[in-house]
Amino acid sequence: MRLDELRRLKPKDISSWPLAPRLATLLLAFLLLLVAGYWFVWQHQIEELDSATKKESELRTAFLDKKKKAINLDAYRKQLADIEQSFGALLKQLPNKSEMDALLTDINQAGLGRGLQFELFRPASQETMSEFYAELPITLKVSGNYHDMGAFASDVAQLPRIVTLNDVNISSSKDGALTMDAIAKTYRYLDEDEVARQKKAAREKAAKEKGKK
Repeated sequence: MRLDELRRLKPKDISSWPLAPRLATLLLAFLLLLVAGYWFVWQHQIEELDSATKKESELRTAFLDKKKKAINLDAYRKQLADIEQSFGALLKQLPNKSEMDALLTDINQAGLGRGLQFELFRPASQETMSEFYAELPITLKVSGNYHDMGAFASDVAQLPRIVTLNDVNISSSKDGALTMDAIAKTYRYLDEDEVARQKKAAREKAAKEKGKK
C-alpha cells in the first residue's frame, strides 16, 4: 500500500480499511496491550511470584532442618546428657577456694616424696579469672636426678585435681646436677558469687565495646 492510500484511510471507520492495514493496526494494538499489561500488572505479579518462590525455598530449608533435628532429638538429648556427665566429672577435678591450700601442699609433697629439692615454689599473687574457673600459676624450681623429675611429673599428672606442667626447662650444672624450671598451673571452680561477678563484668565489657562502636 502506498503512502497516499494510507493518508486516505479514515481513523473513525476502520471497518472500511483494506485487510493489511487492519491487521497491522490489530497487531500494534495487541503489542501495546501486552506492554501496558506487563508494565502495570504483570511486572508486579512476577516480582511477587519471585519473592514468594524465594520465601518458599527458605521455609522448605527451615522445615527440613527442623525435621532433621526432630528426628535426631533423642540422640541430641543423649549427647547433652553425656556432655553434662563429662562436665560434672571434670568439675569434680577442680578444687574450690578452700581446697586450694591442700592442693598446693600435695604438689609440694609430690616433689619431696621423689627426693627433689625445691629451690623455688612460688604461687602467683593473683589468679587469672575465667567465666567459670580460676587459674593459678605456680613457679617451680627443683633440683635432683632425671629419673626423679620424671616420676614427679607423673605423680603431678595423677593427682586427683587437675594440675599441668608448662614451660618445662631442664638444665645441668658443672657438677652434673639437674635443675628443672617449670610453671605448674592448677585450676579451681568459682563459687556462685564469683560467677555472678564474672558475668556482670563480661556484660559491662560488652556494653562498653558496643558503646564505642
